[in-house]
Amino acid sequence: MRFVIERDALSDGVAWVSRSVSSRPIMPVLLGVVIEAKKDQKNSIHLAGYDLETSAKAEVNADVKEEGKVLVPGRLLSDITKSLPNKPVTISLDGNRVSIVSGSAKFALPTLPVNDYPNLPELPGETGRISGELFAEAVHQVAIAAGKDDSLPVLTGVFVEIEENKLTLAATDRYRLAVRELTWEAPRASASALIRARTLHDASKSLTGNAHVSLALAAATAQERLIGFFTEGKSMTSRMLDGTFPPYRHLLPNDRNATAIVEVAPLLDSVRRVAIVADKTIPLRLTFAPGSLTLEAGAGEEASATEELEIAFDGEGFTIAFNPTYLVDGLSALGTAYVDMAFTGASKPAVLSGRESADGQSDLSYRYLLMPMRYAS
Repeated sequence: MRFVIERDALSDGVAWVSRSVSSRPIMPVLLGVVIEAKKDQKNSIHLAGYDLETSAKAEVNADVKEEGKVLVPGRLLSDITKSLPNKPVTISLDGNRVSIVSGSAKFALPTLPVNDYPNLPELPGETGRISGELFAEAVHQVAIAAGKDDSLPVLTGVFVEIEENKLTLAATDRYRLAVRELTWEAPRASASALIRARTLHDASKSLTGNAHVSLALAAATAQERLIGFFTEGKSMTSRMLDGTFPPYRHLLPNDRNATAIVEVAPLLDSVRRVAIVADKTIPLRLTFAPGSLTLEAGAGEEASATEELEIAFDGEGFTIAFNPTYLVDGLSALGTAYVDMAFTGASKPAVLSGRESADGQSDLSYRYLLMPMRYAS
């Protein structure tokens, strides 16, 4: 095997597949990335990584001199390709070692037994497609609300629901809920999947530069419950999480007793300042009144902070408390100049949605529900 390839193309392809390289493999070969050079019409190399849960493939243009297939340590290959000088890279197989040469930089990697590498799962048929930028934005907005506790695997996932041309993403860790609804190009179909938030987030970040990303969901009757993503030159599959995502639509109230319209940037700055004296056990208290919002944290002999903002408020004044980190997450995910904060009571969840202007319409395609915390009065 021998081929010459551009450094950036190689680094991008290796970075994509190395995300699916196992860090704690049950088989040593799962530490590796497959490199296969084919001297066909495309004259390309094929890269692959697999940890038995998630698989990734990349096809990269190259000048193939000799065909061949090898398996090399994936993390090491990723570190090397990121550090190479910006010059063409020559990769060749010399006995049981793989040579990587770029300018005056030379590396030699050991090989792993490529014949022992498991077959990668087949990508399901396309379910629909969406803009890469829009997909990445939607995933980021929702994945922040996914749980981190692996003992509750259902809550570590993002629920993907398809109803014809409507795509809905949802995630919750029991203390907050994020829901994003959008339209996409799809045949008339209905399907759902639960996928690890980390996997979905990593995939979406790497697909932002693509005009379109195709999603592929295996049928409910399929032997392997897989979800896949593919775009030009890249593909990924992941096993769906077992379990049922909790019903969530009834948690989003249709009515409201009070509304606050606040500019996001100054609110974020204030929350971060006041929260300096707070931690996970100390809530941030927000007191709403006509024309003003007062933020407070800490009390008594402990450190404390307070700050006041001018806002537009409709309803009877009240005080509510939130986890400041969760509030910052939701405000940061909106992507709009103003936030519409809808309340049904001081002890009930608030729902955040975005507005481009103070007197504009709220964009309900993204809603972030936040549970209040108890606080000492």
